[in-house]
This record gives sequence, C-alpha cells and structure tokens, in this order.
Amino acid sequence: MDTIDLRSDTVTLPTPEMREAMAKAEVGDDVYSEDPTVNRLQDLAAQKMGKQAGLFVASGTMGNLVAVLSHCQRGDEVIVGKKNHVFVHEAGGISALGGVHSCQLPNQLDGSLLLDEVADAIRPEDVHEPVTRLICLENTHNGCGGVYQTPGYIHQVADFAHARGIAVHLDGARIFNAAVAQGLPAVKLAGPVDSVTFCLSKGLCAPVGSVLCGSREFISRARRVRKMLGGGMRQAGILAAAGLYALENMVDRLSEDHARALKLADGLRQIPGLLLDAGTPATNMVFFSLHPDVKYSTPGLVEKLRTFGVLIGDAGERYYRLVTHYWIQDADIERIVTAFRESILQAW
Repeated sequence: MDTIDLRSDTVTLPTPEMREAMAKAEVGDDVYSEDPTVNRLQDLAAQKMGKQAGLFVASGTMGNLVAVLSHCQRGDEVIVGKKNHVFVHEAGGISALGGVHSCQLPNQLDGSLLLDEVADAIRPEDVHEPVTRLICLENTHNGCGGVYQTPGYIHQVADFAHARGIAVHLDGARIFNAAVAQGLPAVKLAGPVDSVTFCLSKGLCAPVGSVLCGSREFISRARRVRKMLGGGMRQAGILAAAGLYALENMVDRLSEDHARALKLADGLRQIPGLLLDAGTPATNMVFFSLHPDVKYSTPGLVEKLRTFGVLIGDAGERYYRLVTHYWIQDADIERIVTAFRESILQAW
C-alpha cells in the first residue's frame, strides 16, 4: 500500500528535474563566496523578496536565528507572538545562543499582533529594562492554522516600527503560499520588512535549505553569524541548484495544494465527529479536532489512520493538522476521506 503523508509539506521529495539540476550543478567554495550556483540562488531570492542580498542557510530555524542575532545584541528584546514559530518551535535558540530576551504577545485569530499591544510592549529608555530592538512576524502563520498576513498589515507594522527605530523580521517560511493565496507577488509581502527568511524545502520541494534576505549590510553581518553557528557550507551549489529550480518552477503550482486542501476539508466536513476549524483551510493546511463522543486518544486516531496508509500529525490534545503538498494528488483526496470516514465510524 502506498503511503499518503499529510504530516507536513517538509516531507516533500525533490522532483526528477531537481535531481538532474543538482547532478549538473556548477559548484565552488561558498564560504569564499565562490559557489556560482549559490550566488545565483541568493541573487534570485533577494530579487523576489525586494531586497539587496540573500544568504543561503541550512534551514528556516537557522535563518530566523541568524536574523535575530544579526539585528540584536545580547540583552536586547524582540517582540514576538506567543504562537510564532521562532518562539514555540526553535528550541529557544534566540535566548540560549543569542542572549536575546523575548516579549510574547497573544496572536489574533489571523496570526497578527495588535498594534496597541505592540506599542505597550515597547520598552522605555530605562537602564533597568532591555532595549526593544526587533519585531518578528510570521507569514503564513503555522500556529494559527496556516493563515496569511496581508500587505496592508505588514506595511502597517513596518511603518509603526521604523518610526520608532525598531527593525522588523518576517519568518516567511511559507511566504509563497501566502502570496499565491492572495494573488500577489511575494515582494508585496516582504518589501516593507528589514529581513525575511523563506524555506525551499516545504511546498517548493527542494530537499534542503532556506534563504535569508535583507540589505547588503545586514547580510554581511548575517554571513558572519552563519559561520559562527556552523552554517558555512562549502560546495553547496548541489543543494542550491534544487532551490533555483524550485523558485523558477514550483511557486505558481502552490495553488494546486491550496485547492486540494479545500477539497479535503469539504470531504472531512461531511464526516460526523470531525470538527473543522472555522475558515480552514486558508492555504495548504487543514486543522480539525474530535467531537467528545469520538473514542480516540490523540495518538489513537494517528495510529488508526496509519493502518490505511495515511499519515497525519497531531497539533494538540485531540487536535490535528493535515498539510497538502506536491506529492498529494487529486486521487489521494478520496482515499484520505474514506480512511477518515471508516476510522471515525468505528469509534463514534
């Protein structure tokens, strides 16, 4: 039985065309900035984000960490949402490795932060308090159901922050999903911020890597931080070639993942016992919980679906996330819905 993996879009495999591009990649030593394929990837990424320069990093977590450490000194403070990836899912790296304090604010249902609350969180000039140096946003927002932020909101936050001498970093791991969902080029979402990182290894299907983009001065600092963290890769063009192919060929087709997520959600809504989040899916993620009368523990449903060859991830107590991606096809949706229907009926 073929397995259908809905746990994340990180499970995507490189396409045959990507593998061919990797095999043919022209390479050099990237620590010396001499890998031509890496350089082309960084230049293209910067162009798409509306920035002067880019830096290829091993992961989105590394990209966010490098960004925060490049913006902030030890003892500085970053304002971040309580559900933001950089706070919840990155092993406390900004504090453990950077000595950067965080002020966590509640995310709204759409993933945003209220500007009034941001304003209240900014520290006064006082020797007793850390310096507010950075605001971190996320788009799409994983912890809030894969929702997206609008250009208007991002402009609003950036204008507010810059007027107060505060920088803005955007965790844009899935920024192309946010852009495609709104029918916009990604630069409309990334343009107002000071730095942005995005993943190549999620919906874009590359096997490894993210790119951090910003001004030339910022990226110069970031390159040093990347080296400090052990992220100075050598003949990395073999990986960058897949990223180049992804940026040139895999962005527009993200709309197919969104359409399949919508089709999947429509099918699941017809199954008694599944309680889908309001508004799901905004992009390629479907979130749902179980009715109290469904007799499954959190891992129980995961294991039951595994017997049907369907892999899902839990996102909390009897709460689940399904993620569509390149390797989920139309024919798979019916099989997924059938697996859920049979599983739920056995426990209802």
